[in-house]
Amino acid sequence: MNYTREADELVATLMARPWGQVSASIYETGRLVTLVPWLTGHRERIEYLLTTQGTDGSWGAPDGYGLVPTLSATEALLTAHATGPQLKTSPAADPERLGRAAGKGLDALRRWLLHPVQVPDMPAVEVIVPFLVALINIHHLGEPLPLPAGMDYSRVDRIRQAVASGVELPEKLLHALEVAGPAAGGARAVRPTAIGTIGASPAATAAWLGSVWRRTPDRPGVAPLDTTQARSHLEAVATRYGGPVPVGLPITVFERGWVLSYLARAGIPVEVPPEMVADLRAAMGPSGTPAGPGLPADADTTAVALHALARLGMPYDPEILMAFDTGQHFCTWPGENGFSISVNAHVLDAFGAYTAVRPERAGSYRPVRARLTALLAERQQPDGSWDDRWHASPYYATLSCVLALGEYGGRDRTVPMARARDWLLATQRDDGSWGRWDGTTEETAYAVQALLLPGSTRTIRYERAASRGHAYLLRASYMSDHPPLWHDKDLYSPLAVVRAAVLAALHLGSKVN
Repeated sequence: MNYTREADELVATLMARPWGQVSASIYETGRLVTLVPWLTGHRERIEYLLTTQGTDGSWGAPDGYGLVPTLSATEALLTAHATGPQLKTSPAADPERLGRAAGKGLDALRRWLLHPVQVPDMPAVEVIVPFLVALINIHHLGEPLPLPAGMDYSRVDRIRQAVASGVELPEKLLHALEVAGPAAGGARAVRPTAIGTIGASPAATAAWLGSVWRRTPDRPGVAPLDTTQARSHLEAVATRYGGPVPVGLPITVFERGWVLSYLARAGIPVEVPPEMVADLRAAMGPSGTPAGPGLPADADTTAVALHALARLGMPYDPEILMAFDTGQHFCTWPGENGFSISVNAHVLDAFGAYTAVRPERAGSYRPVRARLTALLAERQQPDGSWDDRWHASPYYATLSCVLALGEYGGRDRTVPMARARDWLLATQRDDGSWGRWDGTTEETAYAVQALLLPGSTRTIRYERAASRGHAYLLRASYMSDHPPLWHDKDLYSPLAVVRAAVLAALHLGSKVN
């Protein structure tokens, strides 16, 4: 396999599809079924929900990850059943089929919510779950669903009051604007971006549109809302995906940063269009860069983009990352509730890669690099792995930390890296793969990279395990679909990023075999 040609083709798709390549979302698709039944692809969205339901009535991944998508899909099917979907050419038109699927979803939710349920640390989960539970309970179907322990409706109420009052909203709240309910419809403090999205979220955009796209103002002197851009954007997304929609789009900077970083780190001599590099540099503002239009700037996207720029010979001073420094760690964005180890690993990457090509700045950033190195070592799990709030798999977080420590951790890297690699050896599956729930190409690619990069610390044991992983990837790398493992309101897969990780592992593994 010619990995350089494959990488060049992958990078070309980033230019051809600048909004990004992201898997469809059960949660987001369910919200569109309820909010915008007039939008292109309504029948297809309902059919998607029906055909992706599990045999136990749920949607989504194990370990509590199914709660949010099951709530959203169940509520959407209840609404479609109650309002009459008018699906003349689809099996989804069968009211009995809709009712059965919604009933099975309710049964699954009752089984979970009537007992203690572990809710993963997902963006806005503390407001999305109460919001959806309340919507389902409005349907008055038997005993109301309870909330998981520790959750209440107070935050949802405060968000709705803020949106209704017209005050300026925090940028990160726009990504989950749908939780504001009717107050979100045409909220005048909210405006679509130039490309028409609100919060880079189809659900948030649909909530703002709702039924207001035909509405005229009921007060003299008030200009009508211009919903043209938002509606056109939603139509474009729904058409591109054939009805279902992703949880976040566009993700332009995020996708390009991760893809280019993985490929460059693995040493694949890819041809990067100069305009793509120029766009990455231009995306850097005083507070960093967001993953894409409609989202707030964040330390993770900023750090990975900075790392890619330095690797590509176009370094940009990472001083802008200091805006995310809490004094103890780097937050994803100011005011974040929670901690991400991968964000801090990527920040170490950014400072390390920059000073590697700008050694005159090394002294200025030596203290922060030392602090980050110590932090990564301190946060390592007893078994040698790391876990993270932005990914369901410990293999992603472990790769992030191994790469950052291996290249930029200095003398303090040896022990944590050895422990991490021993954990990888212990958790490899019989078929050579790695994975949290099942062996996957994505997680196997992370493990292979963690065993082979940086190359100066390889051993025979690591190379043998990586070789088995490489053989698995050769057998399975034709797969274009990947189980969603990345955290947003729902689990998702950034398909181009995962493909870049697989190509990086295949390229590295080919040097061993």
